[in-house]
Amino acid sequence: MSNAAYNNLDNQKLQKYIMIAGPTASGKSQLAIDIARALDGEVVNADSMQLYSDLSILTARPSDRDMKGISHHLYGVLDGAQRASVAIWLGLAAEAMAAIWARGRMPIVIGGTGMYLDAAMNGIAPIPDVPVKIHDAVTNLYQDIGGTAFRQKLAALDPPVAARLVDGDRQRLIRAMGVVTATGTPLSKWQAGAHEGALEGRPIKLAILPPREVLYKRIDDRFDLMLKRKVLDEVHRLAKRQLDPTLPLMKALGLSALISVLKEDITLEEAGYIGKRDSRRYAKRQMTWLRNNYHAHMIIKKKLSKSLIENIFSLICSNG
Repeated sequence: MSNAAYNNLDNQKLQKYIMIAGPTASGKSQLAIDIARALDGEVVNADSMQLYSDLSILTARPSDRDMKGISHHLYGVLDGAQRASVAIWLGLAAEAMAAIWARGRMPIVIGGTGMYLDAAMNGIAPIPDVPVKIHDAVTNLYQDIGGTAFRQKLAALDPPVAARLVDGDRQRLIRAMGVVTATGTPLSKWQAGAHEGALEGRPIKLAILPPREVLYKRIDDRFDLMLKRKVLDEVHRLAKRQLDPTLPLMKALGLSALISVLKEDITLEEAGYIGKRDSRRYAKRQMTWLRNNYHAHMIIKKKLSKSLIENIFSLICSNG
Protein backbone atom coordinates (compact mmCIF):
# COMPACT_ATOMS: atom_id res chain seq x y z
CA MET A 1 0.00 0.00 0.00
CA SER A 2 1.33 3.44 -0.88
CA ASN A 3 1.27 6.64 1.15
CA ALA A 4 -0.90 8.13 -1.58
CA ALA A 5 -3.57 5.49 -0.95
CA TYR A 6 -3.57 6.29 2.76
CA ASN A 7 -3.67 10.04 2.14
CA ASN A 8 -6.94 9.63 0.26
CA LEU A 9 -8.60 8.75 3.55
CA ASP A 10 -10.36 11.49 5.49
CA ASN A 11 -8.69 11.27 8.91
CA GLN A 12 -11.06 13.71 10.50
CA LYS A 13 -14.04 11.47 9.64
CA LEU A 14 -12.29 8.23 10.45
CA GLN A 15 -10.99 9.51 13.79
CA LYS A 16 -8.95 6.38 14.32
CA TYR A 17 -5.44 6.03 15.59
CA ILE A 18 -2.88 3.28 15.99
CA MET A 19 -1.99 2.13 19.50
CA ILE A 20 1.12 0.00 19.95
CA ALA A 21 1.64 -1.72 23.29
CA GLY A 22 4.36 -4.06 24.40
CA PRO A 23 6.85 -4.80 27.16
CA THR A 24 10.14 -2.98 27.53
CA ALA A 25 12.73 -3.80 24.83
CA SER A 26 10.13 -5.54 22.66
CA GLY A 27 10.81 -3.38 19.61
CA LYS A 28 7.88 -0.94 19.91
CA SER A 29 9.89 2.07 18.74
CA GLN A 30 11.04 0.46 15.50
CA LEU A 31 7.57 -0.92 14.83
CA ALA A 32 6.06 2.54 15.31
CA ILE A 33 8.57 4.04 12.87
CA ASP A 34 7.87 1.36 10.28
CA ILE A 35 4.11 1.90 10.57
CA ALA A 36 4.49 5.69 10.54
CA ARG A 37 6.49 5.49 7.34
CA ALA A 38 3.95 3.17 5.71
CA LEU A 39 0.83 5.05 6.85
CA ASP A 40 2.12 8.63 6.92
CA GLY A 41 1.93 8.79 10.70
CA GLU A 42 3.49 10.55 13.67
CA VAL A 43 4.41 8.93 16.98
CA VAL A 44 3.01 9.93 20.39
CA ASN A 45 4.79 8.63 23.49
CA ALA A 46 2.83 6.77 26.19
CA ASP A 47 5.79 5.67 28.31
CA SER A 48 5.78 7.41 31.69
CA MET A 49 9.59 7.45 32.07
CA GLN A 50 10.28 8.70 28.55
CA LEU A 51 8.20 11.81 29.24
CA TYR A 52 11.12 13.19 31.24
CA SER A 53 14.06 15.08 29.81
CA ASP A 54 16.46 13.33 32.20
CA LEU A 55 17.85 9.81 31.81
CA SER A 56 17.43 9.53 28.06
CA ILE A 57 19.82 6.56 27.95
CA LEU A 58 18.52 4.68 30.99
CA THR A 59 14.88 5.03 29.90
CA ALA A 60 15.77 4.02 26.32
CA ARG A 61 14.26 7.19 24.90
CA PRO A 62 14.69 7.21 21.11
CA SER A 63 17.36 9.61 19.88
CA ASP A 64 17.03 11.87 16.83
CA ARG A 65 18.94 9.24 14.91
CA ASP A 66 16.59 6.51 16.13
CA MET A 67 13.55 8.53 15.02
CA LYS A 68 14.74 8.38 11.41
CA GLY A 69 13.00 11.54 10.32
CA ILE A 70 9.59 10.54 11.71
CA SER A 71 7.91 13.16 13.92
CA HIS A 72 7.82 12.08 17.57
CA HIS A 73 5.89 13.80 20.34
CA LEU A 74 5.95 13.85 24.18
CA TYR A 75 9.50 12.57 24.54
CA GLY A 76 11.60 14.47 27.10
CA VAL A 77 8.97 17.17 27.63
CA LEU A 78 8.97 17.24 31.45
CA ASP A 79 11.73 17.97 33.94
CA GLY A 80 12.60 15.23 36.40
CA ALA A 81 11.48 17.42 39.31
CA GLN A 82 7.90 17.31 38.02
CA ARG A 83 5.36 14.66 38.87
CA ALA A 84 3.74 13.35 35.72
CA SER A 85 0.29 11.85 36.10
CA VAL A 86 -2.17 10.05 33.90
CA ALA A 87 -4.27 13.22 33.70
CA ILE A 88 -1.29 15.32 32.63
CA TRP A 89 -0.33 12.79 29.98
CA LEU A 90 -3.90 12.59 28.66
CA GLY A 91 -3.98 16.35 28.17
CA LEU A 92 -0.64 16.42 26.38
CA ALA A 93 -1.54 13.44 24.21
CA ALA A 94 -4.92 14.91 23.23
CA GLU A 95 -3.23 18.12 22.08
CA ALA A 96 -0.58 16.25 20.11
CA MET A 97 -3.12 13.99 18.41
CA ALA A 98 -5.40 16.87 17.46
CA ALA A 99 -2.46 18.59 15.77
CA ILE A 100 -1.49 15.38 13.94
CA TRP A 101 -5.05 14.86 12.66
CA ALA A 102 -5.14 18.50 11.57
CA ARG A 103 -2.10 17.80 9.41
CA GLY A 104 -4.01 14.92 7.79
CA ARG A 105 -1.76 12.31 9.33
CA MET A 106 -2.24 9.25 11.53
CA PRO A 107 -1.40 9.39 15.27
CA ILE A 108 0.51 6.36 16.53
CA VAL A 109 0.38 6.07 20.32
CA ILE A 110 3.15 3.84 21.66
CA GLY A 111 4.00 2.73 25.17
CA GLY A 112 4.24 0.11 27.84
CA THR A 113 2.66 2.05 30.71
CA GLY A 114 -0.61 0.22 31.29
CA MET A 115 -2.26 3.06 33.21
CA TYR A 116 -1.67 5.46 30.32
CA LEU A 117 -2.98 3.05 27.69
CA ASP A 118 -6.04 2.20 29.77
CA ALA A 119 -6.78 5.88 30.37
CA ALA A 120 -6.38 6.63 26.66
CA MET A 121 -9.11 4.12 25.89
CA ASN A 122 -11.39 4.49 28.92
CA GLY A 123 -10.60 7.82 30.55
CA ILE A 124 -10.01 8.33 34.27
CA ALA A 125 -12.14 8.93 37.31
CA PRO A 126 -12.18 12.59 38.39
CA ILE A 127 -10.43 12.34 41.76
CA PRO A 128 -9.88 15.54 43.77
CA ASP A 129 -6.32 16.66 44.44
CA VAL A 130 -4.91 15.88 47.86
CA PRO A 131 -3.78 19.00 49.77
CA VAL A 132 -0.02 19.21 50.32
CA LYS A 133 -0.37 19.10 54.11
CA ILE A 134 -2.35 15.87 54.00
CA HIS A 135 0.01 14.33 51.47
CA ASP A 136 2.99 15.19 53.67
CA ALA A 137 1.24 13.84 56.76
CA VAL A 138 0.43 10.44 55.24
CA THR A 139 3.92 10.27 53.70
CA ASN A 140 5.42 10.77 57.14
CA LEU A 141 3.09 8.13 58.56
CA TYR A 142 4.27 5.62 55.96
CA GLN A 143 7.90 6.39 56.81
CA ASP A 144 7.22 6.09 60.54
CA ILE A 145 5.29 2.82 60.64
CA GLY A 146 6.41 1.07 57.45
CA GLY A 147 4.51 -0.38 54.52
CA THR A 148 2.93 -3.36 56.28
CA ALA A 149 1.34 -1.40 59.11
CA PHE A 150 0.41 1.42 56.73
CA ARG A 151 -1.44 -0.94 54.40
CA GLN A 152 -3.27 -2.44 57.37
CA LYS A 153 -4.49 1.03 58.33
CA LEU A 154 -5.57 1.65 54.75
CA ALA A 155 -7.44 -1.67 54.72
CA ALA A 156 -9.73 -0.35 57.45
CA LEU A 157 -10.60 2.66 55.27
CA ASP A 158 -10.39 1.33 51.72
CA PRO A 159 -10.34 -2.51 51.67
CA PRO A 160 -10.44 -2.97 47.84
CA VAL A 161 -7.39 -0.79 47.19
CA ALA A 162 -5.43 -2.19 50.13
CA ALA A 163 -6.14 -5.72 48.89
CA ARG A 164 -4.67 -5.13 45.43
CA LEU A 165 -1.54 -3.31 46.60
CA VAL A 166 1.56 -4.72 48.25
CA ASP A 167 3.32 -3.33 51.29
CA GLY A 168 6.14 -1.84 49.23
CA ASP A 169 3.92 0.01 46.76
CA ARG A 170 4.66 3.21 48.58
CA GLN A 171 3.39 5.73 46.05
CA ARG A 172 -0.01 4.14 45.48
CA LEU A 173 -0.57 3.39 49.18
CA ILE A 174 0.15 7.01 50.08
CA ARG A 175 -2.09 8.21 47.26
CA ALA A 176 -5.00 6.05 48.45
CA MET A 177 -4.58 7.10 52.08
CA GLY A 178 -4.34 10.74 51.05
CA VAL A 179 -7.55 10.60 49.02
CA VAL A 180 -9.64 8.96 51.73
CA THR A 181 -8.20 11.28 54.38
CA ALA A 182 -8.83 14.41 52.33
CA THR A 183 -12.27 13.56 50.95
CA GLY A 184 -13.75 11.02 53.34
CA THR A 185 -14.45 8.80 50.32
CA PRO A 186 -12.25 5.79 49.53
CA LEU A 187 -10.21 5.89 46.35
CA SER A 188 -11.92 2.67 45.22
CA LYS A 189 -15.29 4.44 45.19
CA TRP A 190 -13.89 7.35 43.20
CA GLN A 191 -12.41 4.90 40.72
CA ALA A 192 -15.69 3.03 40.38
CA GLY A 193 -17.45 6.22 39.30
CA ALA A 194 -17.89 7.62 35.81
CA HIS A 195 -14.66 8.05 33.84
CA GLU A 196 -13.84 10.97 31.60
CA GLY A 197 -11.04 12.29 29.41
CA ALA A 198 -10.50 9.30 27.10
CA LEU A 199 -8.65 10.22 23.92
CA GLU A 200 -10.79 11.11 20.93
CA GLY A 201 -11.03 8.52 18.20
CA ARG A 202 -11.01 4.76 18.08
CA PRO A 203 -7.74 2.91 18.67
CA ILE A 204 -6.51 0.16 16.37
CA LYS A 205 -4.74 -1.84 19.05
CA LEU A 206 -1.52 -3.67 18.21
CA ALA A 207 0.51 -5.68 20.70
CA ILE A 208 4.11 -6.63 20.09
CA LEU A 209 4.90 -9.75 22.12
CA PRO A 210 8.14 -11.48 21.16
CA PRO A 211 8.93 -14.92 22.63
CA ARG A 212 10.01 -14.56 26.25
CA GLU A 213 13.55 -15.87 25.71
CA VAL A 214 14.03 -13.41 22.85
CA LEU A 215 12.67 -10.54 24.93
CA TYR A 216 14.86 -11.29 27.94
CA LYS A 217 17.98 -11.43 25.77
CA ARG A 218 17.05 -8.05 24.27
CA ILE A 219 16.66 -6.63 27.77
CA ASP A 220 20.08 -7.90 28.84
CA ASP A 221 21.77 -6.72 25.65
CA ARG A 222 20.16 -3.30 25.88
CA PHE A 223 21.33 -2.78 29.45
CA ASP A 224 24.87 -3.73 28.45
CA LEU A 225 24.64 -1.18 25.63
CA MET A 226 23.45 1.47 28.08
CA LEU A 227 26.56 0.89 30.18
CA LYS A 228 28.73 1.31 27.09
CA ARG A 229 26.92 4.54 26.24
CA LYS A 230 28.03 6.08 29.54
CA VAL A 231 24.71 5.86 31.32
CA LEU A 232 26.59 6.56 34.57
CA ASP A 233 27.27 10.10 33.38
CA GLU A 234 23.59 10.99 33.11
CA VAL A 235 22.85 9.19 36.39
CA HIS A 236 25.59 11.27 38.02
CA ARG A 237 24.05 14.50 36.69
CA LEU A 238 20.66 13.53 38.06
CA ALA A 239 22.07 12.43 41.43
CA LYS A 240 23.75 15.82 41.87
CA ARG A 241 20.34 17.49 41.74
CA GLN A 242 19.32 15.67 44.95
CA LEU A 243 15.70 15.39 43.88
CA ASP A 244 12.96 14.03 46.12
CA PRO A 245 13.40 10.24 46.01
CA THR A 246 9.61 9.80 45.84
CA LEU A 247 9.42 11.51 42.44
CA PRO A 248 8.27 9.19 39.63
CA LEU A 249 11.50 9.52 37.66
CA MET A 250 13.51 8.30 40.64
CA LYS A 251 11.79 4.92 40.21
CA ALA A 252 13.35 4.39 36.77
CA LEU A 253 14.55 0.81 36.31
CA GLY A 254 18.19 0.44 37.26
CA LEU A 255 18.56 3.96 38.65
CA SER A 256 18.97 3.12 42.34
CA ALA A 257 21.55 0.43 41.55
CA LEU A 258 23.59 2.81 39.39
CA ILE A 259 23.45 5.49 42.09
CA SER A 260 24.84 2.85 44.46
CA VAL A 261 27.73 2.37 42.01
CA LEU A 262 28.47 6.10 42.19
CA LYS A 263 28.51 5.81 45.98
CA GLU A 264 30.87 2.82 45.64
CA ASP A 265 28.41 0.64 47.55
CA ILE A 266 28.23 -1.96 44.75
CA THR A 267 30.15 -2.72 41.57
CA LEU A 268 29.04 -1.89 38.04
CA GLU A 269 28.69 -5.61 37.37
CA GLU A 270 26.33 -5.96 40.34
CA ALA A 271 24.31 -2.96 39.16
CA GLY A 272 24.04 -4.54 35.72
CA TYR A 273 22.68 -7.74 37.25
CA ILE A 274 20.09 -5.78 39.27
CA GLY A 275 19.06 -3.61 36.34
CA LYS A 276 18.57 -6.58 34.03
CA ARG A 277 16.74 -8.58 36.68
CA ASP A 278 14.35 -5.74 37.51
CA SER A 279 13.72 -5.03 33.83
CA ARG A 280 12.85 -8.66 33.16
CA ARG A 281 10.45 -8.67 36.12
CA TYR A 282 8.86 -5.47 34.86
CA ALA A 283 8.51 -6.95 31.36
CA LYS A 284 6.76 -9.98 32.84
CA ARG A 285 4.25 -7.72 34.61
CA GLN A 286 3.68 -5.76 31.41
CA MET A 287 2.99 -8.93 29.43
CA THR A 288 0.54 -10.11 32.07
CA TRP A 289 -1.30 -6.78 31.92
CA LEU A 290 -1.41 -6.87 28.12
CA ARG A 291 -2.82 -10.38 28.00
CA ASN A 292 -5.45 -9.67 30.66
CA ASN A 293 -6.49 -6.11 29.83
CA TYR A 294 -5.45 -4.90 26.39
CA HIS A 295 -7.47 -7.09 23.97
CA ALA A 296 -5.37 -6.30 20.92
CA HIS A 297 -6.80 -6.35 17.41
CA MET A 298 -3.50 -7.80 16.24
CA ILE A 299 -0.53 -9.45 17.96
CA ILE A 300 2.87 -9.08 16.31
CA LYS A 301 5.69 -11.41 17.32
CA LYS A 302 8.22 -10.66 14.61
CA LYS A 303 9.07 -7.83 12.22
CA LEU A 304 6.44 -5.84 10.39
CA SER A 305 5.60 -7.25 6.98
CA LYS A 306 3.71 -6.03 3.93
CA SER A 307 0.78 -8.30 4.78
CA LEU A 308 0.61 -6.91 8.33
CA ILE A 309 0.57 -3.35 7.00
CA GLU A 310 -2.28 -4.29 4.68
CA ASN A 311 -4.19 -5.84 7.61
CA ILE A 312 -3.66 -2.69 9.68
CA PHE A 313 -4.88 -0.58 6.75
CA SER A 314 -7.99 -2.77 6.53
CA LEU A 315 -8.70 -2.22 10.22
CA ILE A 316 -8.39 1.52 9.75
CA CYS A 317 -10.82 1.48 6.83
CA SER A 318 -13.35 -0.82 8.50
CA ASN A 319 -16.45 0.45 10.27
CA GLY A 320 -15.73 -1.68 13.36
